[in-house]
Amino acid sequence: MHDHAPGVRGAGNRRLLTVSLIITASVMIVQIVGAALTGSLALLADAGHMFADTAALVIALVASVVAARPANDRRTFGYQRAEVFGALANGVILIVLSVWIAVEGVFRLVAGGDHEVAGGLMLVVAVIGLVANAVAMWLLSSAQRRSINVRGAYLEVLGDLIGSAMVIVAAVVIIVTGWTGADALASLAIAALIIPRAIALLREVASVLSEAAPKGIHVTEIREHIVATPGVVAVHDVHVWQLTRGAPVFSAHVVVDRQCLRDGRGPVILASLQSCLADHFDVEHSTFQLEPADHVEHDTHA
Repeated sequence: MHDHAPGVRGAGNRRLLTVSLIITASVMIVQIVGAALTGSLALLADAGHMFADTAALVIALVASVVAARPANDRRTFGYQRAEVFGALANGVILIVLSVWIAVEGVFRLVAGGDHEVAGGLMLVVAVIGLVANAVAMWLLSSAQRRSINVRGAYLEVLGDLIGSAMVIVAAVVIIVTGWTGADALASLAIAALIIPRAIALLREVASVLSEAAPKGIHVTEIREHIVATPGVVAVHDVHVWQLTRGAPVFSAHVVVDRQCLRDGRGPVILASLQSCLADHFDVEHSTFQLEPADHVEHDTHA
C-alpha cells in the first residue's frame, strides 16, 4: 500500500528562483558594463559567473515547472527528477566557467599584470554585486535545504557573493598600491572557490541518480523501528532512495505474525509502519508488503 507521494514545493521555489533571476541578470549587465569600462578581469570573471548563474537559474526555473507536472501512467513518480538534471547542468556550467577564469587569470599574471584597471569604478560595481548577491542568497537560504535544484542556484549565488568580495579586495589594492596584478589574483581566487562547490553539487547529483540512501537516513535504524512494531516478526528487501532532495522513497517486505493477519490487524500494522517512517525518518512515501513467515520461507527457497 502506498502513502501519498511527496509534492515538489514548486510554487514557492519558482517565485524565489524568478526573483533571484531578475537580481542576477541585472547585476550581470552592470558587471559587464563595468568590466568594459574598467578593464578588470576580475569583474569580467564575476560577470561571466553571473551569466552562468543566469543561465543556471533559467534551467532551475524550467526544471521546477517541469517537476510540478503531475504523475501519469508512464512516469508514475511524476517529473521530480527534472530538478536533479537541472542541478547537473548547473554543476557542469560552474566547472567550465572555473577553468576559463583560471586560464585567463594565469595568462594575465604571466603577462606581468601590465594592464590598466580603473580601481575606483571597479570598487563601486563590486559593491553593487555584493549587495545584490547577499539579497538573492537570503531569499534562497531556506528553500535550498529542501530542493537540490534550488541548492544549485544557492551555491552559485554564494560563489558570486564571495567573488564580489574578492573583487572588492582587489579594487582596494589597486587603488592603494596601483598593482593591477591583484585583479588577476582575484580571478584565480574566484575560480578556486567555485570548483569545490561545483564538485560537491555534482557528487550529490550522482548520489541521487545512483539511488543511494539519502544522507542522514540509516537503514539499520529503520529496520530496528520496523521490527519493534507489535506483530512484526522480521523485515527484508529494504530499499530507500530519493527522487530529488527532500523526497525520499521507501519500500520493504515485512514479515507479520500469521495470527495478526487472521485477526485482521494487517491494516493497523500497516498504518503504524507508515506513521513510523513519516514521523521518525521524514519519509512520506513508503510501500510495505505484509507477508506471513511461511511465505517468506517459500520465497527464500525459490
